Amino acid sequence: MARLSAIQLTSVPDVEQNLRAIEQQLANLEPCQDHIVVLPECCLFFGGRDKEQLMLAQETYSTQRLIRALAKLAHTYQITLVAGSIPLYQQETNKFTNSCCVFSPSGEQLAQYNKIHLFDVEVQDNEKHYLESRFTQAGQQLKTVVTAGVTLGLTICYDLRFPELYRALAQLGAQIITVPSAFTKVTGQAHWQTLLRARAIENQVYIVAAGQTGTHRNGRETWGHSMIIDPWGEIMTSLESGQGSISAEFDLEQLAQVRQAIPVAEHNQFITKLKTYE
Repeated sequence: MARLSAIQLTSVPDVEQNLRAIEQQLANLEPCQDHIVVLPECCLFFGGRDKEQLMLAQETYSTQRLIRALAKLAHTYQITLVAGSIPLYQQETNKFTNSCCVFSPSGEQLAQYNKIHLFDVEVQDNEKHYLESRFTQAGQQLKTVVTAGVTLGLTICYDLRFPELYRALAQLGAQIITVPSAFTKVTGQAHWQTLLRARAIENQVYIVAAGQTGTHRNGRETWGHSMIIDPWGEIMTSLESGQGSISAEFDLEQLAQVRQAIPVAEHNQFITKLKTYE
């Protein structure tokens, strides 16, 4: 049985300070075998100007400093670390990908998912307008990874609004889908919990959602409310606000029972038994 944990942060535009905050939370987690820990979106740099993320990606491109620091944490604490997201520079476009990297307890990088859906929207908050695509290059590929005896499906924040992505990850075998996020306070209050529970119920998977929380240095407000949801859509544990962590057990038997009781994947006419009409 694997343990699932989500760490909630109020990240700042300072890599070293964020690393210290993450390590403090990791040190408070109870050690166990097969422990999967999820960090929020932009876990190592958040709350500054958007262009500063591009500058950070450029500065760390050759040294891979961000990746090495996260790999070290996974190895030190003997966990599978789903490292939220970090900016990784792409020379061909002079942009960065918003990338979720997964590390094994030995510090090996197991996977990298580049955020597909970019947050280009207007929100009635103090930021007003978000244009993630200005400096960010959208990803093109789905990503699952087998670790700790289970299959993880990887998503990031705004991806949550696109159920087709989650259905596709379930079809690829995902048993747990991770959702590192920095949801705005306005959209989070309106939709966060509803969307997370829907994705869990529709796809009969565990959802581990780790969020940014609070007011950040640039004035942006994020919703927090990190939570772990079971395949029946029940919230197993949550953290409304403040930095901290939550944990729950992943139960393969419960997952199998839910899928056997209501075999959604077998009944889905749009994927497994698509009908044609004359």
